[in-house]
Amino acid sequence: MAQIIDGKLIAQQTRAEIAEEVAQLKTQGITPGLAVVIVGENPASQVYVRNKHKACGEVGIYSEVIAMPEQTTEEELLAKIDELNGSTEIDGILVQLPLPTHINEEHVLNAIKPDKDVDAFHPINTGKIMIGNPDFLPCTPAGVMVMLQKSGIDVCGKNCVVVGRSNIVGKPMAMLLLAANGTVTVCHSRTKDLASVTREADILVVAIGRADFITGDMIKEGAVVIDVGMNRREDGKLTGDVDFASASERAGYITPVPGGVGPMTITMLLRNTLTASALHHKR
Repeated sequence: MAQIIDGKLIAQQTRAEIAEEVAQLKTQGITPGLAVVIVGENPASQVYVRNKHKACGEVGIYSEVIAMPEQTTEEELLAKIDELNGSTEIDGILVQLPLPTHINEEHVLNAIKPDKDVDAFHPINTGKIMIGNPDFLPCTPAGVMVMLQKSGIDVCGKNCVVVGRSNIVGKPMAMLLLAANGTVTVCHSRTKDLASVTREADILVVAIGRADFITGDMIKEGAVVIDVGMNRREDGKLTGDVDFASASERAGYITPVPGGVGPMTITMLLRNTLTASALHHKR
């Protein structure tokens, strides 16, 4: 039976470390600040934004939530981002996705100053990740790396398979594993005989958005299985991209859903906001 990697516990430990660093900055008269912009009434987005605001309060980061109506124009949103770019109180800017369909997501994300882009979505920040010289790391992949480290799992020399190639998780996850000297394979919907590839993985990271897609027979005995997925079954229960019951019989380590990667994502947003504050006050 696999050992559970407890994302809640690791997130608590990491947030305690962040809170200490924030407290030290405050003794120098510096308070890190995060602005979260939400456009429209998407219920899931509203929950995420509330959770981010609450997490900031818990570690002592100043947090500002800017709620804009659904009919907000792209020009109005860009003007708000420009205002936040110039604010000395705000170190990090996050625009909650998805945006209403009449707003171009790429235009908006590219408008955030790279040194305030705490989601690490700006092309400059993604480029820095590619060349191994990042200022910020994307929150979910960064959270996965912290979970591996705090669980005593060494990536160096391991066969690492990432299932999924999104810009938010799959691609940057591959880059971070590569930077840690893993041997990385990226799989996707066009991969032939996916199971034959996943069965070679010492570390398997799954982020494809398909409930219970990876089953125990697709996993190498003793592998580390990181499930980034978050799906809701017909009965309303949350489940990941990995079939936990069968996978946990084969894996050496596994993350649950919920309580695995999820808590780490917001934690790394806090870390990036702290990093942004440090960057701004070095100048």
